[in-house]
Amino acid sequence: MLSAQIVNNFKNLKILCIGDIMLDKFLYGEVERISPEAPVPIFKITKEKSMLGGTGNVIANLSSLGVKTFYIGAAGSDDSSVMLEHFLKQTGCDYSFIKPQGFPTTTKIRMIANNNHLIRADKETFLQMDENLLQELRKKIEAVIQKADIVLVSDYKKGLLTLESTKMIIDVCKKYGKKVLVDPKERDFSKYSGADMVKPNLKEFELVSGKKFDTSAKDFKQKIKSEALDIMKKYSINNLLITLSKDGMIFVSSDFEKEPVHIPAEAKEVFDVSGAGDTSLAVLGASIAAGLKIEDAMKLANLASGIVVGKLGTACVSPMELKSAVINHSSDKTLAQASKIISKEEAVEIIKDLKFQNKIIGFTNGCFDVLHLGHIHSFAAAKKECDCLFVGLNSDSSVKRIKGEQFPLQDEKTRAYVVASLEFVDYVVMFDEDTALELVKALKPDVIAKEGLKIDNWPEAKYVLSYGGRAVELERIEDYSTSAVLTKLDEMKTNGALNV
Repeated sequence: MLSAQIVNNFKNLKILCIGDIMLDKFLYGEVERISPEAPVPIFKITKEKSMLGGTGNVIANLSSLGVKTFYIGAAGSDDSSVMLEHFLKQTGCDYSFIKPQGFPTTTKIRMIANNNHLIRADKETFLQMDENLLQELRKKIEAVIQKADIVLVSDYKKGLLTLESTKMIIDVCKKYGKKVLVDPKERDFSKYSGADMVKPNLKEFELVSGKKFDTSAKDFKQKIKSEALDIMKKYSINNLLITLSKDGMIFVSSDFEKEPVHIPAEAKEVFDVSGAGDTSLAVLGASIAAGLKIEDAMKLANLASGIVVGKLGTACVSPMELKSAVINHSSDKTLAQASKIISKEEAVEIIKDLKFQNKIIGFTNGCFDVLHLGHIHSFAAAKKECDCLFVGLNSDSSVKRIKGEQFPLQDEKTRAYVVASLEFVDYVVMFDEDTALELVKALKPDVIAKEGLKIDNWPEAKYVLSYGGRAVELERIEDYSTSAVLTKLDEMKTNGALNV
């Protein structure tokens, strides 16, 4: 059975990534008018963001999960390569570039207005591998390969992975007894001969096979198996894993007696598929290196892909997101909100991951004994101030000290589940103190929001302001409170309308 514990073991792994790396730039902005110079929209830039792309996104995902990574590839001697090295250092990756003269670092610039991609501009030149570069590449690989538990090869068809260089990489991996997983781009799979696993998407698989496949057909699995076996035999590939987008993924072994393993997709709402294949490769490689059976490795990779496609832009999956997804996947679906109820220690780790992704962390708190419209309004308003909203919840003992022994009306587990069920709330964290100050000191949110309090009487807000955060005094909706609900119940009891 797939366990969330396996994610904790990723920190003990070492993985070598080889492939085409690039710099991803995102320009966010607005389009409000058409240029007077030509019939084109004027894009007003409001925010810029750069990150690792291509194989770099595989590295970023592995690093986010705690894996020690090594990288070998090609880059130019330009500003983009300086940024690449900066980001690689941030991940803790041990990297080594070949830098051919005159070769520019591959850079992709995306312009996004109101979450819609307007245009992508690429700066790239196909790398011309010669014998000298090939030998330099081999030396770099041989220098680190013995440290790696597994090797991931990510082909973006930018010139690094030629027929000769890819064959060399696979031969070196076999020489040192290292498994090699390939994310392909070529139609000619002879390039990947000898690989332990090749992971094409369905479109790539169809191009290689020359056939179309209907994932809804009853005989889909058998047709895929038949064609996959032919491809693996022809190109001396041990296993094929075909990703099927909304239909999940299917694994076919070169052992014809074994039946294909097909698992469905996990994504509930897709915002952006950018980098989902990189995330899948990273988690699949880490899972196999950690000793998971292929079906469990596929499930974990599938869960990870489902997380990142729910985010805008190229994104990474964090350990806590993945562990929560595993727990949610294996638990009773009626209790799925349990994955949002976390400890202070877990919250601290999640926030580290979120801040690495430049997410704005929000915080609010309360007892939330009898949830009413005033609470809902506050949660919704607080969520507008941040990307991820953490809610501090007073424990039962804390509520009793503050409000009296007759409170809370509902125990802490019930209150936590109710709050976690709200779409505005990302995580619920219990605290036992009389105030949320110690929790706020641990989480250090970017913004704190609450209704009914002024800064002078709000210690948590003063602390957030002390390190440059924001404090937002939310507007109160009058006539909605737990006291008002209890008063109404007392009136109904007195009038005989309520039998208790």
